[in-house]
Amino acid sequence: MAKFKKELPFHLMVLPGLILVFIFSYIPMGGLIIAFQKFIPSKGMFGDQDFVGLDNFRYVFSLPGFSRAMVNTVVIAFWKIVLGLLIPIVFALLLNEVRNAHFKKTVQTIVYLPYFMSWVILGGIFMDMLSPSGGVVNQLITALGGKPVFFLGNNQYFPATLIATDIWKNFGYGAIVYLAAILGIDPELYEAAQIDGANRLQQTWHITLPGMRMIIVLMMVLSLGNVLNAGFDQVFNMYSTAVYESGDIIDTFVYRLGLIDAQYGPATAVGLFKSVVSTLFISVSYFLAYKFADYRIF
Repeated sequence: MAKFKKELPFHLMVLPGLILVFIFSYIPMGGLIIAFQKFIPSKGMFGDQDFVGLDNFRYVFSLPGFSRAMVNTVVIAFWKIVLGLLIPIVFALLLNEVRNAHFKKTVQTIVYLPYFMSWVILGGIFMDMLSPSGGVVNQLITALGGKPVFFLGNNQYFPATLIATDIWKNFGYGAIVYLAAILGIDPELYEAAQIDGANRLQQTWHITLPGMRMIIVLMMVLSLGNVLNAGFDQVFNMYSTAVYESGDIIDTFVYRLGLIDAQYGPATAVGLFKSVVSTLFISVSYFLAYKFADYRIF
């Protein structure tokens, strides 16, 4: 009882956040029942709706656009996860070698700024920059003797454009996280390695990377939960009907199915399917991290 009284201020501090999570994350889960209904909005959430079992799932899985959206989502999300882990690590290792503190902080600030910009803003910027007629990127390509490329309207280039722009926006945040992990490594380890004759590359391989292992595993575990989340905000603000073949993902598919076509039951079924698969992926990744890297979140 004495321990509880001592920790009571901390529990009270957490309470508002728990209430918000309960209201906005747990209560809405009651709407998942729509996935098993032929939902008619006029009858209300608790009205006399017709239960159809798994018919909504069968209907969605039979749609030709669903398999295409699934493949696009997995491919785009996979490369975002892989490069989203690799590039920030490499950048953090390189930036850690910079000895000029002022230059180092300036670079950190510059690469971190895009993380705070919404895709509504960045989508418009990239549309102007990548325009085949007057975009600065295509002007550079034509100046070098090439032909203009329609990055946002060509199925061949659109997935790579999504991946590259997403990495550009987010790698600064990841780099800051990894730099913080590097700062937590005992400097005496580097001093001992120098005495033993280890060069900078050897120190990075045998000291820095092992010292970053736990945060790398954490970021990997968290990112695997997004294996079916290829970034609705980004895709929605950058895609068009011309690139549905290569750029349509599950989230945009659900948006059109539910909000535009008003098929609420099937749209909810897709969302539930996505959530279940994502939960399985993050659970398996957490188990593997605990088994092979002895890492646990709690």
